[in-house]
Amino acid sequence: MGCCGSTERAKREWKPLEDRSCTDLPWFLLFTLFCIGMGAICGYTIVTGGAARLVFGYDSYGNTCGQLNEAIEGVRLSGLDHRDRKYVFFLDPCNIDLVQRKIKSMALCVSLCPTEEMRTYADLRRFAMSNSESHTSQRKPVSVFFSAYSALFCPLSPASSLCSKALPVFNRCTPVDISCYSKFAEAVVTFVSDNTVLHRLIAGVVASKEIIVGLCLLALVLSMILMVIIRYISAVLVWILTFIVVLGSLGGTSVLWWLYIDHRLTMNETVVKDLKEASKDHMQALLVYAISATVFTVILLLLMLFMRKRVALTIALFHVAGKVFIHLPLLVLQPFCTFLALFLFWVYWILVLLFLGTTGIPEKNEETGLTEFRLSGPLQYLTWYHAVGLIWISEFILACQQMTVAGAVVTYYFTRDKNKLPLTPILSSVLRLMRYHLGTVAKGSFIITLVKIPRLILMYIYNQLKGKENACARCLLKACICCLWCLEKCLNYLNQNAYAATAINSTSFCTSARDAFVILVENALRVAAINTVGDFVLFLGKILIVTCTAFAGVLALNYQRDYTEWVLPLIIVCLFAFLVAHCFLSIFEIVVDVLFLCFAIDTKYNDGTPGREFYMDKALMVEHQHKASNTETDCSSITVQLVASKETDLHCL
Repeated sequence: MGCCGSTERAKREWKPLEDRSCTDLPWFLLFTLFCIGMGAICGYTIVTGGAARLVFGYDSYGNTCGQLNEAIEGVRLSGLDHRDRKYVFFLDPCNIDLVQRKIKSMALCVSLCPTEEMRTYADLRRFAMSNSESHTSQRKPVSVFFSAYSALFCPLSPASSLCSKALPVFNRCTPVDISCYSKFAEAVVTFVSDNTVLHRLIAGVVASKEIIVGLCLLALVLSMILMVIIRYISAVLVWILTFIVVLGSLGGTSVLWWLYIDHRLTMNETVVKDLKEASKDHMQALLVYAISATVFTVILLLLMLFMRKRVALTIALFHVAGKVFIHLPLLVLQPFCTFLALFLFWVYWILVLLFLGTTGIPEKNEETGLTEFRLSGPLQYLTWYHAVGLIWISEFILACQQMTVAGAVVTYYFTRDKNKLPLTPILSSVLRLMRYHLGTVAKGSFIITLVKIPRLILMYIYNQLKGKENACARCLLKACICCLWCLEKCLNYLNQNAYAATAINSTSFCTSARDAFVILVENALRVAAINTVGDFVLFLGKILIVTCTAFAGVLALNYQRDYTEWVLPLIIVCLFAFLVAHCFLSIFEIVVDVLFLCFAIDTKYNDGTPGREFYMDKALMVEHQHKASNTETDCSSITVQLVASKETDLHCL
């Protein structure tokens, strides 16, 4: 369980092992116990009736609709038999505070929702009596109840909507008249009633729903195609990036020097003393900017000249990554599987959170006299436990995706004859993960959770301090948030490489992280080149997919001549296209990173001699041999110089 207490073998062959063992087993047990705790929270809400109260609804006296209830001590009209009353009727449906979980409106269980608008007290009384006929023993309390509150919630007005016709939605009587909800969205209602722009936007979406679906599918297909063909266009994208950077740096520096010279000439022609002093200040500032830009440009050009060979390695890795997707086509399904797993978990998490909102000890509100359910004592920490579960399990699912992809890519790289690859490397990687390495994934995701929770707490505090005068505290919080964000990104990258090392050697998380970190440090310049150039190429790929999808959308929507109707459909399509491209190209990025780690390991522990042959692809072999030949040439020239120096010394003697 500790980081440094590994008893694994010190010498490893650095290739996928057939004989594996479970890694980080204590963390797997801890994660299992945590998941059992998450399930126990759900079970607690179901056993205590919180789930039933959310699903079926409950009245203002703690009675669950559609059930035979037990009496609550000290609560009047509790313990009623509501088996024939399955719907919740709110006398003032606009007076419900969901954020504070306080029912400010009087609620009753009824057998039927009102089928017509109730404009008079007689209509309300008749509705009350019709909903209490089946239980004569409860008829008087219910009738008195309706009569007492009729003057407050249903005033005698033809325009009254508080007691309007209602439809049953999720066992709640929902008013048909939407003007009832003007208290929640008065500004929106005013905008809709006074402006036709929103109506036209919505109409454009409805009229173009088939086109929107088609364009979303087009973005999906383009993302899949790009993952295969990006190896052919990566070199072009890299040269475009190089051209833009060089042109931008030289152009910016030239403009600054031109402005400086222009101000200098202007200052020499200026006669007025004050204007001359002001021009001198501007000239000095421009001189500082021009010199800084010149230094930056020179350093940038030297770096690009020095790292041009490492950029070639990035292009080679992109080329091999395209081959990986050809040999392992099921990799393109990983975003779907991950999204489905996250979606199902998030739905479950939200449901349990809503169950917790209606779970707890019934308490009588002294202000309104209504009954509320609240978690008190140690039970109030269940919500925090549930919130931590959202972060840890979500990170666990994402980590499982990284481990699965890493395992498949490792299998591909360290198989010399690609025709002898396993029938389903992806499925084999999933089974290997589930059998041996769930503890490693749990530990890595927990480390990310430990960093993410403080960052989210600080973000909440930072938002609460908005508008306050304590600017220093907000600045410090912002700095802490940025530092934690950077730390989280670094840990994510290290975790991903640790999972790849685990997939190779079946070592624990900390041992794999240490080994991967050492290899990455030894290849720091290569890592920098891959992460800068590679990320920009992938970003250009995302922009390419969004642009192509938007262009196709403009052509498809061309028959709708009103430009206003184009806006919302195009925005929806572009957002979906960027999201899909990000998901798929993130898988491509993981593949590139894992390939680089395998390449670094291959070049470190193998030299191409018999018995220590390379595993790398031909494209990577060419790049490695080119680098090795340059190194050998440099070493030979150094040797010649040393020999010549020794001969000169001997001649002098």
